[in-house]
Parts: sequence; structure tokens; C-alpha cells
Amino acid sequence: MSARTRIDATTGDTRISEGRLLLLRVVVLLTVLLGVNYIAWRWLFSLNWDAWWIAIPLIAAETYSLIDVCLFGMMMWRARGRPAPPPPVEGLAVDVFIATYNEPIDLVMTTALAARRIRYPHRTWILDDGARPELRRRAEAAGVGYVSRGAEWDDRPRHAKAGNINNALQVTDGEFILILDADMIPRPEILDHTLGYFDDPSVALVQTPQVFSNVATGDPLGSQAPLFYGPIQQGKDGWNAAFFCGSNAILRREALMQLGIVGYVRELDRSVSRALRSAARVVERSRTSPAAADPAVAAALDEVAAAVAEARARLRAHEPLGEVTYRLHRRVDAATRSIVASDVAGIDDDLRELAALAASSGAGTSPEEHAFDVEQAVAVLTSKDLSPLNALEAAQAVLRTIGVDRAAEAQPVMPLATISVTEDMATSMRMHGMGWKSVYHHELLADGLAPEDLGTMLTQRLRWAQGTMQVFLRENPLVQWGMSLPQRLMYFATMWSYLSGYAAVVYFAAPIIFLVLGILPVHAYAGDFFARFIPFMVVNQVLFLIAAKGAPTWRGQQYSLALFPVWLKACSTAFTNVVLRIPLGFAVTPKTRPSTNGPQWHLIKTQLVVMALLVVAIVVGCIRLLVNGAEPVGTAVNIAWAVYDLVVLSVLFQAATFRGYDPATEAEHLADHARRATRKDGR
Repeated sequence: MSARTRIDATTGDTRISEGRLLLLRVVVLLTVLLGVNYIAWRWLFSLNWDAWWIAIPLIAAETYSLIDVCLFGMMMWRARGRPAPPPPVEGLAVDVFIATYNEPIDLVMTTALAARRIRYPHRTWILDDGARPELRRRAEAAGVGYVSRGAEWDDRPRHAKAGNINNALQVTDGEFILILDADMIPRPEILDHTLGYFDDPSVALVQTPQVFSNVATGDPLGSQAPLFYGPIQQGKDGWNAAFFCGSNAILRREALMQLGIVGYVRELDRSVSRALRSAARVVERSRTSPAAADPAVAAALDEVAAAVAEARARLRAHEPLGEVTYRLHRRVDAATRSIVASDVAGIDDDLRELAALAASSGAGTSPEEHAFDVEQAVAVLTSKDLSPLNALEAAQAVLRTIGVDRAAEAQPVMPLATISVTEDMATSMRMHGMGWKSVYHHELLADGLAPEDLGTMLTQRLRWAQGTMQVFLRENPLVQWGMSLPQRLMYFATMWSYLSGYAAVVYFAAPIIFLVLGILPVHAYAGDFFARFIPFMVVNQVLFLIAAKGAPTWRGQQYSLALFPVWLKACSTAFTNVVLRIPLGFAVTPKTRPSTNGPQWHLIKTQLVVMALLVVAIVVGCIRLLVNGAEPVGTAVNIAWAVYDLVVLSVLFQAATFRGYDPATEAEHLADHARRATRKDGR
């Protein structure tokens, strides 16, 4: 029933031989050279400018693919297999965090009880973002720690899983934290086989693979990721860029807290800078108000403007923030006090005028006799600027927003990044930017549950892609100067891969356009084209075969193209979220199969339309080839291309009809899941 990645579960020793690494580098060089030769020829000599509307998108898509291959080749250039780490020293304080929101309580407790059986001494905590009383009772009965959020989180951003873990970091004190999803059952040796890496005081993160025990033969939903949890992470590890994947990872608390404090200071710097810019603009607008004609007010505004300018200069000089804001507020308060005297004098004049109005109405001894014309008094007073201080009120309001408590957040220090719906990549990217190291440990040490139907899988993939693109738009790794250039490129490679949806649209459209309309985007002789294209494609596939070391990668290649609507949606929604502030929301991946019955064809409507168009194009192409005598080579190539696209998309038929295990046997499945995870042989 289970399709597993090939991972050494006994020693964790995954060293790569020098011969294999040399072969990898030779193939990488050949791939890049042949790819550049092909793409350069395509741009310079083969574009059909009469059909530029498809010719340009096609060459752009091919260029995108070449960049993708080059980034993969760079990743593999220093692929790193590590020897088994030394045994951990005794006495380390370790907290095991099991993050949960609405997963079944039985599933959470199965994971928690397995976590208690981890051999290295530790404390196990359930982080319940659902605040469920029953889960609290069961955790306490099992001797497991229980943490939920307090009232300070009410009416403030919760930041999903990142907020859940950040909250727990404030009430625990373990030197190291093992983070697990609610369905990731750890093996007893997980800490024994990973804590040794932290003998190096610069290591902040050890990431282990995520492998699933409920994946059917053939992996119909593409849940296993043998290329990512293997060659890709090992390649990133060679550049010190293996990143946090949200679960099955051990992190150093010191690094997390440093990350939180640095993030707090940077956010405070940004908020103060924004407040000072706003205050400067408000002061300039205040100069045009009628009250600014008063010499005292004008002088006060000049003083506030000078104070703001000085504060901005001191901030740019990296002077202590507390001192800068303290001096600023002192100067603004002094400027305000300087016009209080004239303000009070004006009020005194107003009172005298009111008294005169009362006297002119006729004085008497009863209250009624002291009455005067209220409308006349209002008319007189509203023709004046009652308080010159009003001219400073807006500027003062802006400056009052400068504070150090981050009142809009439940806690000022947020160790895990909260800039996206997935907390992992941004967190490790910031760690690397501060000089910390990461490790990818290629050993199966926890068993998880994969999505059981297409809808759940799509929800999961969309969230991953959205989170990655949010990080790309908010903290583009290419401009994060704290990291080395290779580290930046390793993060960029993952983000770049989610742009493949746009290239996929072109790759599906090009053969349809040629076969139906007879429009060829490539203007060249067939021999010239194949002489450049075929060697590049062959060597490219050889590179993936060598890098994968026999691990199955075809399912992953299929889904990278077949899920193009998901990637397109992720890019567009991440853009509207970051730029237009439109919320994304956060969806927890269900851990049990939904109760809906029947195939989920409605979830792949776009792909079904594309498949129908491909079939029509193939039929039309065959007719044009056999009946109308169309150009044989180009037509045959595009028919083969369309057939390949259909084969890629065909994976969705099995996915739409796959329903996972029978929910009537869910309890038995969870028990089997636990038994699998606690076996020591890893098979």
C-alpha cells in the first residue's frame, strides 16, 4: 500500500562519492552549455515574427525553463551527503512541539504518545490552537504538556501556525525545539540521530525528510517528494541553504530568539521611519492652515519640522532608537509649550468678549436676566481660530504612534516569521541572513499522513505556493545581502519554480495553435532545430536521472505541469495580498478523508478543457497530415508534443477518482500508522 522514498533509516550516513559528484558536474556543464546554445539560437535565428504573439511567449517559456535547469545544476554542483553525526551530549534541554488546530484528537494523541517514547530526555507539548477542553484533559491525563493561546491574542493577528509556535516559545524554555505536525509520528531515535549536529554552535536548524505512510502504490496524488527530500535538499545543504520545511525539524532556541529580537528591532525601525515621514508631511501641510499665520504657531511648526528632520538623520546614523525618540518627543513638547501662553491669552480674550455680550443684553439679578444671544456668540467665536495648538494636533498624533510595545501584536517578539501563510522558508532565510548554519539530515525519522483526496491535496499545494510567493514579494532573497550569493540563489530557485504555471500555459497552447491553425512559432529548418534541441533535452534528462539516484521523479514532473492553475492562482493571490492587502486566509490541511463521494472532476475543470483541446488538435493534425498533405516533420513533432501533454495531464484522472482509505477503517489505519512509525528498521 505504501510508496516510500529510498532513505537510509539505520545510520543516516548519506555521503556522496567523489566519482558521482564529478559525473554530476560534468553533466551539469554539458546541460548548461547545450541549453545556452539552443536558447541563443532560438532568440537570434528561429523566431517567427509573423506570429510573434505565440513565438515570443514560447521562447520566453523556454528561457524560463533553461534558467530553472541552470539553478538546479548549480544546486547539484555541491550536493552534500553527510556522515552520521556524533551522539548528542547528555543533559540538553529539549522541547517537542506538536502543533495542532482542528485535527482529530485521537490523531494528535497518537503523535503525542509517540513523542513521549522518544529516547532522548525531553518534554512533550501539544500546542492546541483550537483550545479544545477535551484535548487538554487527555493531554494532562497522558502526562503531556498542553499550551493554548491567552487573552492577549484576542482581537489581534494570530499568524496561524507561526503564531501558535511563537506563543509556546514564550512559556517554555528548552534549548532545542523539535517541531512536529499533528500527524507526524516521530521515531524513538529522532533526537539521538540529530542533536549531535548542534555540537557546532553555529548550527541553528536540522531538517529531516517528510515521508508519508498512507500513500497508495503509484502515489496518485504526488504526495511523496523523493527529489526534494533528497537531491534538492542535499544540493541546498552543500551551499548552507537547506531550509526549514515546517515539521520534522529541530531548531536552536537561541537562534529563534535572536531572530525574533532582530525582527522586532527592524520592524520598530521601519515603523519609526514611517511615522517620521508622515509627521514631516503633516507639519508641511500645517503650514498652510490659518493658524500658522500666528508667529508663535509658525515658530512652533519650524521647531517641530527641525526636530523631525534631526530624528530622521539620527536614525539613518543608527543612533539608539530610544534616545532618538526621547529627544524628539522632548523637542515637540517644548514647541507645544511655547505657544500655550498665547493660546491661554486667546482664551482669555474670548471669555472677555462673551462677558461683554452678556452685559450688552442687560444685567439682572435672576439667571434669566443674565441670558444673552447664543447664536450671536457662536457666530463670533467660530470666525476665529480658538486654539493655535490645533495646527500641531495632527503632527502630534502621528508622533504618538512611535512606541516600543508593538501594541497591535499579541507579543512584541515573534521568533518565527509571520510574513506569509507558511512560516518555514522565511524563518530559515532570516536565520541564514544572520550567519546561522542549517543541516539536512537524510534519514526517515518520522511518518506522516498525506492528503487522502484531490481537494485536500490542492488546498495543501496552494498554501505552500502562496506562502512561498508571499516571501518572494516581501523579502526577495536576491536582495537579502546578509546571505551569500549562492544562498540567495538557492532560495530564489524554489520561488522561481512556482512561476512554472505561466510556462505551462504556453507549452499546452503552442501545439494546439500549430495543429489547428497551422501557425508555427519556430521559423527554421527541422535539421537545425533538432540538432540543437535533442542533445539539450537528452542531457537534461540524464542530469535528473543521475541526481535522483534512481528515486522516482516522473510523478513530480507530471504534477509540476498538471497543477498549473494552482500555481497561477498562488502567484496572483499572493500579489493581491502583498500589494493590495487582500487577505488570503489560512486553511489547515485535513488529516482525514472528506465525506464527499464520487470523483472530484469540478476541481480540474481547467485541465479537462485543455485536454479536450489537445485531443481536438491531435485529430485535426492527423487529418491535415494524412489528407491535406501538411508539412510532415513539424506536424508529427507537434502531434507528439500534444500526446506528451496528454500523458502529463492524465495523472489527474487517477487523482480525481482516488478516495484514499475507507473511512470506516480510520481507527485501524491510525493504529497502523503508529505501528509503522515505531518500527526501527525503517522499511
